[in-house]
Amino acid sequence: MTDSVTDRATDDDAVLTRVEGRAGHLTLNRPRALNALTHPMVTRIAETLTAWERDPAVAAVVIDGAGERGLCAGGDIRLIHQDVTSGGGAASRAFWRDEYTLNIRIARYPKPYVALMDGIVMGGGVGISAHGGVRIVTERSRVAMPETTIGFVPDVGGTHLLARAPGELGTHLALTGASVGAADALRCGLADHVVPSGQLPALTRDLAVEPVADVLPRYAVQAPAGTLDGHREWIDQCYAADTVEEIVDRLMAVGEPAAKEAAETLLAKSPTALKVTLAAVRGARTLGSLERVMEQEYRVSCAALSRPDLIEGIRAQVIDKDRRPRWTPAALAEVTEAEVAGFFVPPIDGDLRLGDAP
Repeated sequence: MTDSVTDRATDDDAVLTRVEGRAGHLTLNRPRALNALTHPMVTRIAETLTAWERDPAVAAVVIDGAGERGLCAGGDIRLIHQDVTSGGGAASRAFWRDEYTLNIRIARYPKPYVALMDGIVMGGGVGISAHGGVRIVTERSRVAMPETTIGFVPDVGGTHLLARAPGELGTHLALTGASVGAADALRCGLADHVVPSGQLPALTRDLAVEPVADVLPRYAVQAPAGTLDGHREWIDQCYAADTVEEIVDRLMAVGEPAAKEAAETLLAKSPTALKVTLAAVRGARTLGSLERVMEQEYRVSCAALSRPDLIEGIRAQVIDKDRRPRWTPAALAEVTEAEVAGFFVPPIDGDLRLGDAP
């Protein structure tokens, strides 16, 4: 999720659509806000996907972001802060219902859905890209689910994706909110192909006249070396612990500078968000389908609206920008099992029911 700034894009042009040859193009068009998602943008994307699914002239869909900084840094969290402080969270719940439904739609889309994950791709940006059938990263890509930083929990299917990463890599990324580059995005199952950023315009032009399967081999390159595999031993050992407290203790004791740094990162996050995130990722491993996991995520997201840490995290990061959140409770030991369990009960306006996976 991202801090949004005022952007000249209106609801009508915040998502640009066009058809070039055999490809339909969706461009998120709030570059000053790093293409932060709003409810009207989600609606626009969903309506366009419906139209193109029915249009035999559109053989593939391509999504990218305007500007030079990235595809999308997530949902517009200022709007969540405004909604909770003035409206009780109803607008946020409605947004998530439609956003998560869109994420499922992308995952099940019957035509090739090509996500150009260049630059920053975080939070809701992962939701509109990493569930697609063709996920392209570049040397500039930084992919992350950074929700624990604002007292929130990975959503948009993020717990599903991270739960399926090798070993405990997904747990590490979910708890710390760390971003990864192209190679590690492929390693963790968040992307499929690497294409140099300078080649994206040519790839896009070719998609107008040729099938995706014919175009990709001309542009895809071998991923550069990643970093996560070099840390797998301590990541798998430490994050296999049953509790966040034990994870932190293991990270501190293992004797690796990077592990100690990870522990210090965790200790700065919302204790409640960390414990709920661990439970959500572990739960996602047993739920199976993306649909069931996202129904769980909807429960957790809605519960966060009535807890203090989400609003406090947004305040500290993007409203006052003091970067000094005051978490409640302030320590991991003070977050009870009952409090964590409370995040997984049906919300006041009912569960999100996404049907069954095909």
